[in-house]
Amino acid sequence: MATSRGAAGDLKALRLSQERKAATQNGYVMLLVLLAAVVIAGAGIGQLAAENRGLGGTLLGFGVVAVAIVSAGFYFLQPNQAAAILLFGDYRGTDRQAGLRWRLPWLTRTKISTRVHNVVSERLKVNDLRGNPIEIASNVVWRVTDTAQALYDVDDYNKFVFVQIESAVRAIAARYPYDDIEHQETTLRGNANVISAELRAELQDRVAVAGITIDECRLTHLAYAQEIAQAMLRRQQAEAVIAARSKLVQGAVGMVEMALQMLSEKEVVELDDERRAAMVSNLMVVLCSERDTQPVVNAGTLYQ
Repeated sequence: MATSRGAAGDLKALRLSQERKAATQNGYVMLLVLLAAVVIAGAGIGQLAAENRGLGGTLLGFGVVAVAIVSAGFYFLQPNQAAAILLFGDYRGTDRQAGLRWRLPWLTRTKISTRVHNVVSERLKVNDLRGNPIEIASNVVWRVTDTAQALYDVDDYNKFVFVQIESAVRAIAARYPYDDIEHQETTLRGNANVISAELRAELQDRVAVAGITIDECRLTHLAYAQEIAQAMLRRQQAEAVIAARSKLVQGAVGMVEMALQMLSEKEVVELDDERRAAMVSNLMVVLCSERDTQPVVNAGTLYQ
């Protein structure tokens, strides 16, 4: 436990980037600027036609440059999509506003999805706390919350998440036994909510360096490995039978004790030690038998 959390802490210490808002513009406003630039360029052409070369050349040149600069800066963002803005390799912020957007043309952009991702891991073969080989798989719901960390603090955040899911599942599976017939400890099979919560916390610690948030974790497959499945099934069946027999005997003893006590209190019959032992034996047979008992009528006495 301490080792895995310590490793997660080391990953957090590596964080270098942090998302901030980029200085971008509304694309629709810039469309008006583009239209104005086109009008200026048209006015320049008109001045040139009127043989006013000085003013016409200035207006035309300014209009053409403005059109080229403005038109090169447009881009689109869909809902739950972001764009990381770079200036010659230097991170300048992230734009999360959906729709038509505009930035200076010498700023480059990298789009990244902030939608919710749903991943079902492969079935992993691991050993539980008691060393039994088991097969386990999980479903993880995650999303990118810090685009700068996701893009620039890890090489490939998608692969990073997949690897960390496998690592976290293996770590959690090794901390708990598969099952406990006596229900005295937390198990993978019997405490799904506890295991899911700890798996989520473990995985969140591991992927925080990549700006990832884990929304939900659930085990989708849990079983003994094929080579021991039949043996463990027989063991579970035997343990279940023993547990059921123990409960049955405990209940039968209580009922026999209650019957003897009530017979004695109400003075229904006087029982010596031998008759008491015979009654106890008969009641235990009746109460603990798996088959219907057949009554036997004793026409004589206990001693004949």
